[in-house]
Amino acid sequence: MISIVVPAHNEGSVIARTLSQWVTAMASEEVDVVVVCNGCMDDTAAVARGFEPTLRVVESEIASKTHALNLGDQMSSGFPRIYVDADILISIDAIRALAKRLAHGDVLAVAPTADINLTGCSWLIRKYYDVRSRLPSSREGIGGSGVYALSEAGRRRFGKFPDVTADDIYVRLQFGMNERKTLPDVTSTVFPPRTGLQLIAIRTRAYRGIFDLARRFPDLQKNMGEANDSRLLALLSKPKLWLGLVIYCLVNIIARYRATRGLRSEVHLWHRDETSRTALSTDLFK
Repeated sequence: MISIVVPAHNEGSVIARTLSQWVTAMASEEVDVVVVCNGCMDDTAAVARGFEPTLRVVESEIASKTHALNLGDQMSSGFPRIYVDADILISIDAIRALAKRLAHGDVLAVAPTADINLTGCSWLIRKYYDVRSRLPSSREGIGGSGVYALSEAGRRRFGKFPDVTADDIYVRLQFGMNERKTLPDVTSTVFPPRTGLQLIAIRTRAYRGIFDLARRFPDLQKNMGEANDSRLLALLSKPKLWLGLVIYCLVNIIARYRATRGLRSEVHLWHRDETSRTALSTDLFK
């Protein structure tokens, strides 16, 4: 049986969008879904319970994604184990494809490829993601798609989720390049920040998570994978991309600086973008 863990913190505006894509379509003997509502001050739990008895809802007063992931693991027993962010879209067929790929046994962790939905985004955001789509990091699903799946052997690679900001990157670093795979023909829909300021905030959070992992788990850095640097330099040969390159580099320079300056005091806070949730909360995704 496939086990799915969905950590959710104040996701009342979007969680039905996520769950409706696959919860009601999967047979009860095929999947076990646990939604862990952590530190919520909205109606996330009530909305999720609208899908019972197809899934189970757990509530915790602690606002922590990694704590929620650990609670979800405690409530789950099936494999593969799939972890799904509460604000993304992934279809029933994609869920099944992830499970099928792990069943081959040659890899321990898989993820879909992120399909970035730019609806409602400013031109600056579009320029940024145009450049990003050409970089190696855009092809890394574990840490970009909002979903990752582990086989039973893969889940044994580490114990409880540690208190880190970048849980997805922590998981990715548990596996060498030959042990993990991003499936190019399987996608999840990711909703990026709609404004430049929110993009900088989210990138700052990402860098804090990366820096924290490098400091606390230096032995895992060997599994980081291909860097973007050489590809960025190659893109300089394309004048049409120069404005996007300036935006991409400037956003990340600012974010890196802010992350370095604020790492100690803010690394454990849940920094997230609200624009992608509020802007699309009334959209119908069917």
